Amino acid sequence: EVRLMESGGGSVQAGDTVTLSCVASGDIPDCMAWLRQAPGKEREGVATMVTNGPLRGRATYARHIKTRWTISRDNVMNTLRLEITSLKPEDTAMYYCAAGHLRGTYCRTAPDEYTYWGQGTQVTVSS
Repeated sequence: EVRLMESGGGSVQAGDTVTLSCVASGDIPDCMAWLRQAPGKEREGVATMVTNGPLRGRATYARHIKTRWTISRDNVMNTLRLEITSLKPEDTAMYYCAAGHLRGTYCRTAPDEYTYWGQGTQVTVSS
């Protein structure tokens, strides 16, 4: 069984930096990702990373994501992290960690690529 547990969210001010963490356990598939869902919007992928095999460490970001976002993984601790700098009110969302199987040479950002999901951690950014 794959289990994912997110942490690190909270209420922050615009311009702050937040680092989200996702501790994974079980037989973790080759792709892990961060996705988010803002109020009234569909869930969207933010960043992904290949976790196993020769492509391990390959990161992919959604097209609209700028340089404020960094995905990383601590392989020893089985922890996936997402650092977001210069937070904006529009970054307010529930952030989810997810895991799925690799198809091709990179992990896609589409939510339907992912089978396993955490409960999410809320990030609320005030102006």
